[in-house]
Amino acid sequence: MKKGRKSVSPVRLYRHYISIIVRSKMLDKKSFFLYSAGMFLTSFCVFLSIFFMFQRFHQVKGFTFREVLLCYGIVLMGFTLAEIFGKGLERFPRMVRAGEFDRILLRPRGTILQILGSQFELGRASRCLHALIVFLYGISGSGLCWTWQKILIVTGMLAGCCTLFCGLFLMYAALSFFTLEGLEFMHIFTYGLNEHGAYPMGIYGKEVLWITTFIIPFAPVQYYPLLYLLDRRQEAYLAFMPLLAFLFLIPCILLWRLGVRHYQSSGS
Repeated sequence: MKKGRKSVSPVRLYRHYISIIVRSKMLDKKSFFLYSAGMFLTSFCVFLSIFFMFQRFHQVKGFTFREVLLCYGIVLMGFTLAEIFGKGLERFPRMVRAGEFDRILLRPRGTILQILGSQFELGRASRCLHALIVFLYGISGSGLCWTWQKILIVTGMLAGCCTLFCGLFLMYAALSFFTLEGLEFMHIFTYGLNEHGAYPMGIYGKEVLWITTFIIPFAPVQYYPLLYLLDRRQEAYLAFMPLLAFLFLIPCILLWRLGVRHYQSSGS
């Protein structure tokens, strides 16, 4: 008897999805580079708004210009990575309305893997470059004494931001099973957090800080570890708070599975 084919690993399959999308986008290189430049300039405008504000005010609730840039660079890079890899989740409501999810259910692969592999926003990588430049610029004048521990904290903040936003994109996609439309208010928790996350969340008041701590755990991946990074607080547990973003994925995945069970074909 002939041996059956070996199943392709999810990682290898996802890489194959991405390679197809990248090759298709690079067919029109001029359009790709113009789009990338547009993304860079758009995010650069946010940097300019921060720059001009600090020309007027030397600090915001005790945070200096360079310290805010550290925060902004980490959040922007985390959000951009989530948007690059999770763009398929954001466009998922259109797939449900068109009945295209039926095709995904027929394939012998995980639904989330197929959705993630349906879109890949390589052009937004220019925002990662901008975020890296801003972050390095913030480091250059921050006066921080960098150690391996602080490098790990920054890495954890970046991974936590990316994971949190991916979870929010997954929640946004899961809710479309019940509404058949993308709920625009969810953009408050994705694009809104990205915009307001340019500054430490503590400057917005106790109510906002409470919401972003206990409901949407954004402050644990942004504000609290930043305080520890800047030596403003000494509690060691603050360095591990970005791990809460991975716990946030659990209810998001459960909501997705509930939505898949709830799904009924549109008949398109």
